[in-house]
Amino acid sequence: MAPTLERPWEAVTVRDTTRSRREATRKPRAQRMAATLLAGIVVASGALVGCSAPDPGVVKIALLLPESKTARYEAFDRPFFEERIAELGDYEVLYSNADQDAAKQQSQAEAALASGVKVIVLDPVDSAAAVTIVAAANAQGVPVIAYDRLIDGGTLAFHVSFDNENVGVLQGRALVDRLVADDARGGILMVNGAPTDGNAALFKRGALSVIGSSGFEILADFDTPDWSPDKAQEWVTGQITQYSGSIAAVYAANDGTAGGVIAALKAANVTPLPLVTGQDAELAGIQRIVSGDQYMTIYKAIKLEAGLAAEAAVALANGRPVASENVTGGTPTTLLSAVVVTRDTIMDTVVADGIYTVAQICTDEYAAACAAAGIR
Repeated sequence: MAPTLERPWEAVTVRDTTRSRREATRKPRAQRMAATLLAGIVVASGALVGCSAPDPGVVKIALLLPESKTARYEAFDRPFFEERIAELGDYEVLYSNADQDAAKQQSQAEAALASGVKVIVLDPVDSAAAVTIVAAANAQGVPVIAYDRLIDGGTLAFHVSFDNENVGVLQGRALVDRLVADDARGGILMVNGAPTDGNAALFKRGALSVIGSSGFEILADFDTPDWSPDKAQEWVTGQITQYSGSIAAVYAANDGTAGGVIAALKAANVTPLPLVTGQDAELAGIQRIVSGDQYMTIYKAIKLEAGLAAEAAVALANGRPVASENVTGGTPTTLLSAVVVTRDTIMDTVVADGIYTVAQICTDEYAAACAAAGIR
Protein backbone atom coordinates (compact mmCIF):
# COMPACT_ATOMS: atom_id res chain seq x y z
CA MET A 1 0.00 0.00 0.00
CA ALA A 2 1.53 3.27 -1.14
CA PRO A 3 2.19 5.94 1.45
CA THR A 4 0.29 9.20 1.34
CA LEU A 5 2.02 12.30 0.05
CA GLU A 6 2.37 13.58 3.58
CA ARG A 7 4.78 11.12 5.16
CA PRO A 8 3.68 10.07 8.66
CA TRP A 9 7.23 9.51 9.82
CA GLU A 10 10.21 11.71 10.40
CA ALA A 11 13.23 10.38 8.54
CA VAL A 12 16.55 10.67 10.31
CA THR A 13 19.67 9.57 8.49
CA VAL A 14 22.30 8.56 11.00
CA ARG A 15 25.98 8.10 10.23
CA ASP A 16 29.05 6.72 11.97
CA THR A 17 29.98 8.74 15.01
CA THR A 18 32.78 8.46 17.53
CA ARG A 19 31.96 8.60 21.22
CA SER A 20 33.85 11.03 23.36
CA ARG A 21 36.38 9.43 25.67
CA ARG A 22 34.26 10.36 28.64
CA GLU A 23 31.21 8.64 27.10
CA ALA A 24 33.22 5.57 26.17
CA THR A 25 34.88 5.10 29.54
CA ARG A 26 31.96 6.00 31.77
CA LYS A 27 30.26 3.00 33.38
CA PRO A 28 26.99 4.15 34.91
CA ARG A 29 25.14 2.16 37.51
CA ALA A 30 22.54 0.79 35.09
CA GLN A 31 25.24 -0.57 32.80
CA ARG A 32 26.98 -2.28 35.70
CA MET A 33 23.74 -3.84 36.86
CA ALA A 34 22.96 -5.13 33.39
CA ALA A 35 26.37 -6.50 32.43
CA THR A 36 25.33 -10.10 32.84
CA LEU A 37 22.16 -9.50 30.82
CA LEU A 38 24.16 -8.01 27.98
CA ALA A 39 26.27 -11.15 27.94
CA GLY A 40 23.11 -13.18 27.44
CA ILE A 41 22.25 -11.50 24.15
CA VAL A 42 23.93 -13.33 21.28
CA VAL A 43 23.84 -12.06 17.76
CA ALA A 44 24.25 -15.20 15.72
CA SER A 45 26.90 -14.03 13.31
CA GLY A 46 29.18 -12.13 15.66
CA ALA A 47 29.91 -8.52 16.54
CA LEU A 48 27.73 -5.74 15.19
CA VAL A 49 29.92 -2.72 15.74
CA GLY A 50 31.39 -1.37 12.54
CA CYS A 51 29.11 -3.27 10.16
CA SER A 52 27.77 -1.21 7.27
CA ALA A 53 24.51 -1.30 5.38
CA PRO A 54 24.49 -3.53 2.31
CA ASP A 55 24.32 -2.00 -1.15
CA PRO A 56 22.39 -0.61 -2.85
CA GLY A 57 21.55 2.44 -0.79
CA VAL A 58 21.14 3.02 2.90
CA VAL A 59 19.19 0.39 4.81
CA LYS A 60 16.02 1.72 6.46
CA ILE A 61 14.88 0.74 9.96
CA ALA A 62 11.49 1.85 11.27
CA LEU A 63 11.02 2.89 14.89
CA LEU A 64 7.32 3.13 15.79
CA LEU A 65 6.59 4.48 19.27
CA PRO A 66 3.12 4.66 20.81
CA GLU A 67 2.59 8.08 22.36
CA SER A 68 4.09 11.28 23.70
CA LYS A 69 2.08 11.90 26.88
CA THR A 70 4.65 9.74 28.65
CA ALA A 71 7.83 11.81 28.49
CA ARG A 72 10.23 8.88 28.13
CA TYR A 73 9.55 8.15 24.45
CA GLU A 74 10.67 11.47 23.01
CA ALA A 75 13.17 12.28 25.75
CA PHE A 76 14.94 8.91 25.97
CA ASP A 77 13.79 5.98 23.83
CA ARG A 78 14.02 7.72 20.48
CA PRO A 79 17.35 9.54 20.97
CA PHE A 80 19.01 6.54 22.65
CA PHE A 81 17.89 4.25 19.80
CA GLU A 82 19.11 6.65 17.13
CA GLU A 83 22.40 7.19 18.96
CA ARG A 84 23.13 3.46 19.07
CA ILE A 85 22.13 3.00 15.43
CA ALA A 86 24.56 5.78 14.52
CA GLU A 87 27.35 3.92 16.27
CA LEU A 88 26.63 0.75 14.28
CA GLY A 89 26.84 2.05 10.73
CA ASP A 90 25.08 3.89 7.92
CA TYR A 91 21.34 3.39 8.44
CA GLU A 92 18.25 5.52 8.02
CA VAL A 93 15.80 5.54 10.90
CA LEU A 94 12.18 6.20 9.92
CA TYR A 95 10.64 7.44 13.12
CA SER A 96 6.92 7.69 13.92
CA ASN A 97 4.92 8.45 17.04
CA ALA A 98 1.30 7.30 16.99
CA ASP A 99 -0.03 9.72 19.64
CA GLN A 100 -1.92 6.85 21.32
CA ASP A 101 -3.89 6.13 18.11
CA ALA A 102 -3.80 2.48 16.99
CA ALA A 103 -5.22 3.29 13.55
CA LYS A 104 -2.56 5.97 13.05
CA GLN A 105 0.15 3.49 14.03
CA GLN A 106 -1.24 1.01 11.49
CA SER A 107 -0.96 3.66 8.77
CA GLN A 108 2.56 4.54 9.85
CA ALA A 109 3.58 0.90 9.66
CA GLU A 110 2.04 0.51 6.20
CA ALA A 111 3.89 3.57 4.97
CA ALA A 112 7.16 2.31 6.46
CA LEU A 113 6.73 -1.05 4.74
CA ALA A 114 5.95 0.68 1.45
CA SER A 115 9.17 2.69 1.81
CA GLY A 116 11.22 -0.52 1.91
CA VAL A 117 12.25 -0.79 5.55
CA LYS A 118 14.23 -3.90 6.42
CA VAL A 119 13.17 -4.07 10.10
CA ILE A 120 10.34 -2.63 12.20
CA VAL A 121 10.93 -1.85 15.87
CA LEU A 122 7.43 -1.58 17.27
CA ASP A 123 6.15 -0.38 20.63
CA PRO A 124 2.41 -0.91 20.09
CA VAL A 125 -0.38 1.44 21.07
CA ASP A 126 -2.67 -1.58 21.33
CA SER A 127 -0.97 -4.93 21.91
CA ALA A 128 -3.84 -6.84 20.29
CA ALA A 129 -4.45 -4.54 17.32
CA ALA A 130 -0.72 -4.52 16.50
CA VAL A 131 -0.99 -8.16 15.37
CA THR A 132 -2.12 -6.82 11.98
CA ILE A 133 1.09 -4.81 11.68
CA VAL A 134 3.15 -7.89 12.45
CA ALA A 135 1.18 -9.95 9.91
CA ALA A 136 1.73 -7.35 7.18
CA ALA A 137 5.45 -7.22 7.94
CA ASN A 138 5.69 -11.02 8.05
CA ALA A 139 4.02 -11.20 4.63
CA GLN A 140 6.80 -9.03 3.20
CA GLY A 141 9.59 -10.84 5.02
CA VAL A 142 10.29 -7.86 7.28
CA PRO A 143 11.24 -8.88 10.83
CA VAL A 144 9.51 -7.15 13.75
CA ILE A 145 11.05 -6.39 17.13
CA ALA A 146 8.54 -5.97 19.96
CA TYR A 147 9.98 -3.04 21.89
CA ASP A 148 9.00 -2.52 25.53
CA ARG A 149 5.51 -4.02 25.06
CA LEU A 150 4.89 -7.56 23.88
CA ILE A 151 2.54 -7.95 20.92
CA ASP A 152 -0.28 -10.48 21.25
CA GLY A 153 0.44 -12.51 18.11
CA GLY A 154 2.35 -12.93 14.88
CA THR A 155 5.93 -14.00 14.36
CA LEU A 156 8.33 -11.75 16.23
CA ALA A 157 12.08 -11.71 15.71
CA PHE A 158 12.97 -10.35 19.16
CA HIS A 159 11.39 -8.83 22.26
CA VAL A 160 13.18 -6.50 24.65
CA SER A 161 11.53 -4.99 27.70
CA PHE A 162 11.64 -5.01 31.47
CA ASP A 163 10.29 -7.57 33.89
CA ASN A 164 7.03 -5.66 34.02
CA GLU A 165 5.23 -7.81 36.55
CA ASN A 166 8.19 -7.33 38.86
CA VAL A 167 7.93 -3.56 38.26
CA GLY A 168 4.46 -3.78 39.81
CA VAL A 169 5.84 -5.87 42.66
CA LEU A 170 8.49 -3.22 43.34
CA GLN A 171 5.87 -0.47 43.34
CA GLY A 172 3.52 -2.40 45.62
CA ARG A 173 6.23 -3.45 48.04
CA ALA A 174 7.67 0.06 48.34
CA LEU A 175 4.20 1.43 49.02
CA VAL A 176 3.15 -1.20 51.57
CA ASP A 177 6.48 -1.12 53.40
CA ARG A 178 6.24 2.64 53.84
CA LEU A 179 2.61 2.45 54.97
CA VAL A 180 3.55 -0.15 57.58
CA ALA A 181 6.54 1.90 58.72
CA ASP A 182 4.28 4.93 59.09
CA ASP A 183 1.64 2.88 60.96
CA ALA A 184 -0.80 4.25 58.41
CA ARG A 185 -4.55 3.81 58.54
CA GLY A 186 -6.94 3.81 55.61
CA GLY A 187 -7.10 2.23 52.18
CA ILE A 188 -5.50 2.44 48.75
CA LEU A 189 -6.81 3.77 45.45
CA MET A 190 -5.36 2.03 42.39
CA VAL A 191 -4.82 4.11 39.26
CA ASN A 192 -3.64 1.58 36.69
CA GLY A 193 -2.39 2.05 33.15
CA ALA A 194 -4.18 1.88 29.82
CA PRO A 195 -6.34 -1.21 29.25
CA THR A 196 -4.91 -1.54 25.72
CA ASP A 197 -1.34 -1.79 27.04
CA GLY A 198 -0.30 -5.33 27.89
CA ASN A 199 2.36 -4.02 30.24
CA ALA A 200 -0.26 -2.19 32.31
CA ALA A 201 -1.92 -5.51 33.13
CA LEU A 202 1.45 -6.86 34.29
CA PHE A 203 2.14 -3.82 36.48
CA LYS A 204 -1.31 -4.22 38.03
CA ARG A 205 -0.89 -7.93 38.63
CA GLY A 206 2.48 -7.44 40.26
CA ALA A 207 1.23 -4.63 42.49
CA LEU A 208 -1.86 -6.59 43.51
CA SER A 209 0.29 -9.57 44.49
CA VAL A 210 1.69 -7.36 47.27
CA ILE A 211 -1.15 -4.98 48.08
CA GLY A 212 -3.79 -7.71 48.04
CA SER A 213 -2.17 -9.56 50.92
CA SER A 214 -1.04 -6.49 52.85
CA GLY A 215 -4.11 -5.94 54.98
CA PHE A 216 -4.71 -2.52 53.39
CA GLU A 217 -8.09 -2.32 51.68
CA ILE A 218 -8.26 -1.45 47.99
CA LEU A 219 -10.93 1.24 48.04
CA ALA A 220 -11.42 1.41 44.26
CA ASP A 221 -9.41 0.90 41.10
CA PHE A 222 -9.35 2.49 37.65
CA ASP A 223 -7.76 1.51 34.33
CA THR A 224 -6.69 4.85 32.85
CA PRO A 225 -7.59 5.23 29.15
CA ASP A 226 -4.57 6.22 27.06
CA TRP A 227 -2.47 6.64 30.24
CA SER A 228 -4.05 10.10 30.37
CA PRO A 229 -3.07 12.23 33.39
CA ASP A 230 -6.27 14.25 32.91
CA LYS A 231 -8.44 11.15 33.10
CA ALA A 232 -6.57 9.94 36.17
CA GLN A 233 -7.11 13.34 37.79
CA GLU A 234 -10.82 13.32 36.96
CA TRP A 235 -11.33 9.84 38.41
CA VAL A 236 -9.40 10.54 41.61
CA THR A 237 -11.38 13.75 42.12
CA GLY A 238 -14.53 11.65 42.38
CA GLN A 239 -12.92 9.17 44.74
CA ILE A 240 -11.77 11.92 47.12
CA THR A 241 -15.39 12.87 47.66
CA GLN A 242 -16.45 9.27 48.23
CA TYR A 243 -13.54 8.24 50.47
CA SER A 244 -12.78 11.49 52.25
CA GLY A 245 -10.38 10.90 55.13
CA SER A 246 -9.85 7.23 54.24
CA ILE A 247 -7.19 7.41 51.53
CA ALA A 248 -3.79 6.38 52.90
CA ALA A 249 -2.13 5.95 49.51
CA VAL A 250 -2.66 5.96 45.77
CA TYR A 251 -1.00 3.38 43.56
CA ALA A 252 -0.33 5.27 40.33
CA ALA A 253 1.11 3.09 37.58
CA ASN A 254 3.41 5.75 36.11
CA ASP A 255 4.60 9.30 36.67
CA GLY A 256 2.10 10.80 34.24
CA THR A 257 -0.89 9.38 36.08
CA ALA A 258 0.82 10.25 39.38
CA GLY A 259 0.88 13.87 38.26
CA GLY A 260 -2.88 13.75 37.63
CA VAL A 261 -3.47 12.07 41.00
CA ILE A 262 -1.48 14.70 42.90
CA ALA A 263 -3.21 17.54 41.03
CA ALA A 264 -6.57 16.13 42.15
CA LEU A 265 -5.43 15.77 45.76
CA LYS A 266 -4.06 19.29 45.89
CA ALA A 267 -7.15 20.77 44.27
CA ALA A 268 -9.23 19.13 46.99
CA ASN A 269 -6.87 20.45 49.70
CA VAL A 270 -6.13 16.95 50.97
CA THR A 271 -3.53 17.22 53.75
CA PRO A 272 -1.29 15.54 54.39
CA LEU A 273 -0.97 14.10 50.90
CA PRO A 274 -1.31 10.31 50.74
CA LEU A 275 1.65 8.32 49.47
CA VAL A 276 1.67 8.22 45.65
CA THR A 277 3.72 5.82 43.52
CA GLY A 278 4.98 6.28 39.97
CA GLN A 279 7.12 4.84 37.20
CA ASP A 280 9.52 5.96 34.44
CA ALA A 281 11.57 8.44 36.49
CA GLU A 282 10.30 11.41 34.52
CA LEU A 283 11.92 14.69 35.50
CA ALA A 284 8.61 16.02 36.81
CA GLY A 285 8.19 12.87 38.86
CA ILE A 286 11.69 13.17 40.32
CA GLN A 287 10.99 16.79 41.25
CA ARG A 288 7.72 15.79 42.93
CA ILE A 289 9.66 13.20 44.93
CA VAL A 290 12.15 15.88 45.97
CA SER A 291 9.32 18.15 47.12
CA GLY A 292 7.56 15.33 48.97
CA ASP A 293 4.43 15.29 46.80
CA GLN A 294 5.23 11.87 45.31
CA TYR A 295 6.74 9.02 47.29
CA MET A 296 8.59 6.95 44.68
CA THR A 297 9.08 6.09 41.04
CA ILE A 298 10.63 3.25 39.08
CA TYR A 299 13.84 3.85 37.15
CA LYS A 300 14.40 1.69 34.11
CA ALA A 301 17.62 1.67 32.12
CA ILE A 302 16.01 2.83 28.88
CA LYS A 303 19.37 3.53 27.25
CA LEU A 304 20.26 -0.13 27.63
CA GLU A 305 16.84 -1.24 26.34
CA ALA A 306 17.01 1.05 23.31
CA GLY A 307 20.59 0.00 22.62
CA LEU A 308 19.72 -3.69 22.62
CA ALA A 309 16.81 -3.02 20.26
CA ALA A 310 19.12 -1.09 17.92
CA GLU A 311 21.72 -3.85 17.92
CA ALA A 312 19.08 -6.47 17.17
CA ALA A 313 17.60 -4.32 14.40
CA VAL A 314 20.96 -3.93 12.68
CA ALA A 315 21.64 -7.66 12.93
CA LEU A 316 18.25 -8.51 11.43
CA ALA A 317 18.65 -5.87 8.70
CA ASN A 318 21.82 -7.66 7.65
CA GLY A 319 20.19 -11.10 7.64
CA ARG A 320 21.52 -12.26 10.99
CA PRO A 321 19.04 -13.73 13.48
CA VAL A 322 19.07 -12.72 17.12
CA ALA A 323 19.14 -15.23 19.94
CA SER A 324 18.68 -14.84 23.67
CA GLU A 325 18.88 -17.09 26.69
CA ASN A 326 15.16 -16.48 27.32
CA VAL A 327 12.24 -17.25 25.01
CA THR A 328 8.66 -15.98 25.29
CA GLY A 329 6.16 -17.84 23.11
CA GLY A 330 8.93 -18.79 20.73
CA THR A 331 10.38 -15.27 20.60
CA PRO A 332 13.94 -14.57 21.83
CA THR A 333 13.39 -12.25 24.78
CA THR A 334 15.46 -10.07 27.07
CA LEU A 335 13.82 -8.67 30.19
CA LEU A 336 15.82 -6.06 32.08
CA SER A 337 15.65 -5.15 35.75
CA ALA A 338 14.27 -1.97 37.27
CA VAL A 339 14.97 -0.16 40.55
CA VAL A 340 12.94 1.87 43.04
CA VAL A 341 13.80 5.57 43.37
CA THR A 342 12.90 7.54 46.48
CA ARG A 343 14.24 10.87 47.69
CA ASP A 344 17.15 9.05 49.36
CA THR A 345 18.30 7.31 46.18
CA ILE A 346 17.98 10.00 43.51
CA MET A 347 21.73 10.70 43.55
CA ASP A 348 22.60 7.00 43.26
CA THR A 349 20.26 6.31 40.33
CA VAL A 350 19.15 8.92 37.83
CA VAL A 351 21.96 11.36 38.66
CA ALA A 352 24.70 8.70 38.80
CA ASP A 353 23.55 7.32 35.42
CA GLY A 354 23.60 10.75 33.82
CA ILE A 355 19.86 10.79 33.10
CA TYR A 356 19.49 14.15 34.84
CA THR A 357 21.92 16.61 36.32
CA VAL A 358 21.42 18.15 39.74
CA ALA A 359 20.89 21.47 37.97
CA GLN A 360 18.03 20.02 35.93
CA ILE A 361 16.34 18.65 39.04
CA CYS A 362 17.07 21.47 41.44
CA THR A 363 15.60 24.45 39.64
CA ASP A 364 14.72 27.52 41.69
CA GLU A 365 11.35 26.03 42.63
CA TYR A 366 13.02 22.92 44.09
CA ALA A 367 16.31 24.36 45.35
CA ALA A 368 15.33 24.43 49.03
CA ALA A 369 13.85 20.92 48.89
CA CYS A 370 17.01 19.66 47.17
CA ALA A 371 19.20 21.16 49.84
CA ALA A 372 17.10 19.58 52.56
CA ALA A 373 17.38 16.20 50.81
CA GLY A 374 21.14 16.49 50.34
CA ILE A 375 20.86 16.67 46.56
CA ARG A 376 23.67 18.94 45.49
